[in-house]
Amino acid sequence: MNVAILGCGHVGIELGRQLAARGHEPIGVRRSAEGVERIEDAGFDGVRADVTDREALTAVPDVDALVFAASSGGRGAEAARDVYVEGLRTAIEAFGERESAPDRLVYTSSTGVHGDHDGDWVDEETPLEPTTEKTEVLVEAERIALELPDEYGFDGTVARYAGLYGPGRYRLERYLDGPVTEGYLNMVHRDDAAGAVRYLLAEDLARGEVVQVVDDEPASKWEFADWLADECGVERPPKQTKAERLADDDVSEAGRRRILTSKRCSNEKLRELGYEFAYPTYREGYRDAIETYRNDFDS
Repeated sequence: MNVAILGCGHVGIELGRQLAARGHEPIGVRRSAEGVERIEDAGFDGVRADVTDREALTAVPDVDALVFAASSGGRGAEAARDVYVEGLRTAIEAFGERESAPDRLVYTSSTGVHGDHDGDWVDEETPLEPTTEKTEVLVEAERIALELPDEYGFDGTVARYAGLYGPGRYRLERYLDGPVTEGYLNMVHRDDAAGAVRYLLAEDLARGEVVQVVDDEPASKWEFADWLADECGVERPPKQTKAERLADDDVSEAGRRRILTSKRCSNEKLRELGYEFAYPTYREGYRDAIETYRNDFDS
């Protein structure tokens, strides 16, 4: 396959590595020269283009598949709309109108679209209840990813990511120092976030469908923090309830909604499709980070 990875960043570069290692031809697309350099350093071709700029996308060659993995950079709802809605629409239309259109699209979304379920399990069939303007944008983008490609004769898939972690994003101190607020963590290692998309493409699965990309075990934040402290050989961090955290005056409205949002995300569908996780739980996924921490602590 020739695969264009639009917004080829943290996960996209790993996806490109995995595709190239299996004989496919990935093309990473970033809007900065530095981003393209990082793609090429990873061992595959890069193209400089902004996904929201239709004319700029003409620099990207025809491909068999598109992966839309662009980020709004942690900014607000309007910036998210520019990228996830308008950028996605622009990309689908720009590639769909080509004489040689792609065969499929994979759009990477977020389990944040689920909103609060009071700790209950959610899956691909659970009605979406976004709790912020940004997650409302993500719901709209999912709809576009599933419906708009059909107008151009190809299929869309939504890969709905849980919280990403992995090299450069372990954030050990956040949990080791505390205080840790109660709730659940739904996580997926970067390598499996990339691996799941690579698998869906290579095995030609989940066309026109949503697939949650999350590991086997949603974790209690308190239990995760205690396990992490024990493994790192340090004292367990202080804990706080949601009520205690919300009593602080420094909590923003968006932060308040995040604290109150609780759910456990199921990966049963991805497992049934046959994907095998490299890091099925945080216990395997944090092993390298823990070893590095202990070595640094002892030195």
